[in-house]
Amino acid sequence: MIRLIALLTVGLAAFAPAGLAQEEKGASFAERHEEGLKWANFMVLAAGLGYLIGKNAGPLFDARSRKIRRAMIEASDARKEAEARAAEVDQRLANLEAEIAALREESQKEAQAETERLARQTEGEIAKIQAHAEQEIAAAGKAARMELRRYSAHLAVGLAEGKIRARMTPEAEDALVESFVRDLEHPSSRAQTT
Repeated sequence: MIRLIALLTVGLAAFAPAGLAQEEKGASFAERHEEGLKWANFMVLAAGLGYLIGKNAGPLFDARSRKIRRAMIEASDARKEAEARAAEVDQRLANLEAEIAALREESQKEAQAETERLARQTEGEIAKIQAHAEQEIAAAGKAARMELRRYSAHLAVGLAEGKIRARMTPEAEDALVESFVRDLEHPSSRAQTT
């Protein structure tokens, strides 16, 4: 950049007096001298500006280029990081779907296990209730049979008593009393018969 500015300055300095000479052939020496000074001032100014621009523009442009490169590298790194984050989010989403499916499967297994446990528990409770009912039925049947036996015995006794009273006449009563008294008098003969 500095070389380009230096070349332009030298070129202007070389061609400017030749151009002035051709344009002003009829001009006076003072005018030409003044015009030459103006061009010399211009050349000095252009050279000074060229030097300052060359001196400061190179580092400025280099710094700007470095800054732009750094910004591009940072942007590239940021893009890569964003892509990595996006890939991680996609991976998490994919894993999330798998985790949700696993949770659903696990909850279905737990629900099925709970249903089976409740079914077993219900079956156990039903078996207990049936056993208790059977015991109560058996106890009620036994109590009913005992009550029926008592009632039958009571009826039998009542019927026997009724038959005995119907058959009992005063002569039969006397015969029974006499037989009883005889047995009391001879207990040994009674013991032998039994």
